[in-house]
Amino acid sequence: MSERVVVIGGGIVGASAAYHVARSGAAVTLVDRADLGQATAAGAGIIAPGTSLRPLPAFFPFAYAAVAAYPALLDHLSADGAGETGYRTVGALFVAADEVEAKRLSEAEALFTERRRAGAPNLGDVVRLDEAAARALFPPLAAPGGALHLPDAARVDGRLLRDALRRGAERHGATLLRGHGQPVLEGDRVTGVRVDGQMLAADALVIAGGAWSGDLGEALGVRLPVAPQRGQILHLDLPDEETADWPIVVGFVDHYLLTFPGGRVVAGATRETGSGFDPRITAGGVHQALGQALGLAPGLAGATLAEVRVGLRPASPDGLPILGRAPGLHNVYLATGHGPSGLQLGPFSGALAAGMALGASPPPNLDLAPFAPERFAAG
Repeated sequence: MSERVVVIGGGIVGASAAYHVARSGAAVTLVDRADLGQATAAGAGIIAPGTSLRPLPAFFPFAYAAVAAYPALLDHLSADGAGETGYRTVGALFVAADEVEAKRLSEAEALFTERRRAGAPNLGDVVRLDEAAARALFPPLAAPGGALHLPDAARVDGRLLRDALRRGAERHGATLLRGHGQPVLEGDRVTGVRVDGQMLAADALVIAGGAWSGDLGEALGVRLPVAPQRGQILHLDLPDEETADWPIVVGFVDHYLLTFPGGRVVAGATRETGSGFDPRITAGGVHQALGQALGLAPGLAGATLAEVRVGLRPASPDGLPILGRAPGLHNVYLATGHGPSGLQLGPFSGALAAGMALGASPPPNLDLAPFAPERFAAG
């Protein structure tokens, strides 16, 4: 078992890794540069992977396991007094925005029902609703083609969950450092991490650098093809509404709506592949996200545009996470490349990376081969 673990990257994945190492009783230091554009800081997560239509098949078994692990994690954080996470089961509406999409709603209903029967968590009994019934749950909504109600879907606040994981880690003895972590390599092992002149000894290293993971891989001679994908997310205020229990709104497009207490409505998000490390708010991004939001829910037209958050998602070439031991290195473990699914998958990935760093094997019923870093080693 590794006695001294260093985690580089303080987003949702790295914070989870540090928390789980600390809970095991091992010494852990979490190093974070707090880069502008960190995806976790911008994100509001939909915790219902069974509603997704586009990921590769390998995504789903892993995502179901990740979501099934959430209740235990939340219980541990609560027992640790780590604070609020923003996690709440509010249900979801899968909306048909026009007559064309209405014709596809039966297909989606059959898919979600099949997934639930196969064990997909956070769906519940799928119920068809007409426009009036959907609007009763989400008043600003327009759903001319009707909607499907999925009562067990949940949402989470990325900043709150990240901060709870960090506080929980500290309460179990973890050290948190802000700075630039540079791995020190000797042969096929990392022996330490240099943080702005301070040397940290390390028996194991977890790289969870999000969109910046590629630079860390390059420093170790490991190919990590993770590129930033900009996401612009709007926060709208409806001061006269209590929105805490409004359902998530999703559909046949990538954009979504979800809510938090106090009249806050989150509308997202752009998926700007090729954006580079550019965390600016752009006119085009706001226009796209706002247009999609008002198309789904024209009743939001009078809301206040309170804030725009920008996150640079770590996107891998095949859209799947990169998780496992770094090729050619004895004690370096990678957990990155989660793209737009970081808040769904990240806490679980961090826990798995922590286990690997401590010498534990992944659960025997979980196939991690599709996420192995070796799939990019020769490309």
